[in-house]
Amino acid sequence: MTALDLAALAAIDVHVHVESDGHGHCALDDELMDASAAYFRSSENRTPSVADIAAYYRARSIAAVVFTVDAGGATGHPALSSEQIADEAAAHPDVLIPFGSVDPTRGAEAVRRARRLVTEHGVRGFKFHPSLQGFAPNDPTHYPLYAALEELGVPALFHTGQTGIGAGLPGGRGIKLRYSAPMLLDDVAADFPNLTIIMAHPSVPWQDEAISIATHKANVYIDLSGWSPKYFPPQLVRAANSLLKHKVLFGSDYPLITPDRWLADFAKLEIKDDVRPLVLKDNAVRVLGLAP
Repeated sequence: MTALDLAALAAIDVHVHVESDGHGHCALDDELMDASAAYFRSSENRTPSVADIAAYYRARSIAAVVFTVDAGGATGHPALSSEQIADEAAAHPDVLIPFGSVDPTRGAEAVRRARRLVTEHGVRGFKFHPSLQGFAPNDPTHYPLYAALEELGVPALFHTGQTGIGAGLPGGRGIKLRYSAPMLLDDVAADFPNLTIIMAHPSVPWQDEAISIATHKANVYIDLSGWSPKYFPPQLVRAANSLLKHKVLFGSDYPLITPDRWLADFAKLEIKDDVRPLVLKDNAVRVLGLAP
């Protein structure tokens, strides 16, 4: 396969989950998988393989950033292998951009693994889910990891806001939403000004915080995944059309939300004509360093 042909791509989806290793092992246990499917009212196949994802996005002329979340320490459920995902994605460089995931609570081991994922497996960034992984992003304990990512020149994508994982379960299965408050990332962005940070999702109930941070910090961006655009908070739409038109990125949250559904609803959103291509592709090209 050839590398990304940016001119031929209609869009870049910066938020696509790999939820199975292709051999029956899933990223989450059955209870959490079922709860998130119910929350999103998803009828899609929840466990497409990396090759399936590549074929799906290739048919749509869309590139996809693919990743898992290493939350084994917090959930007790063995994580999928970011190494395997990256190696399988390497067979589809025309449509797939691999991100890795490490458990920040593993300290120096997480730093070493992050370096190996970049240098040996071609990972282009990292995904973190503070609520699911059970860590406060601004805890200085995790700063050596951010320093390594800053040095490696790869972005860090953090889940923010409410999560469908654990939704509706007693105690939310112990998952604490406060770890995903965007303001915790403001500390990280200030202390690591050369680390590109992407705040994933409309950050409800902290949407205004996210807009403020992305406006204030040059190294912070917002991806629009996890919500159908027709449900976007109005202040997010206003910001995307103005102050943040170079700071917002298309993301679907596939397989929970399909790019087909997201793009169809985005087409009906009151977004300026000159802003649409920025959101759908151009901003991601710059943020991910994809241009020659």
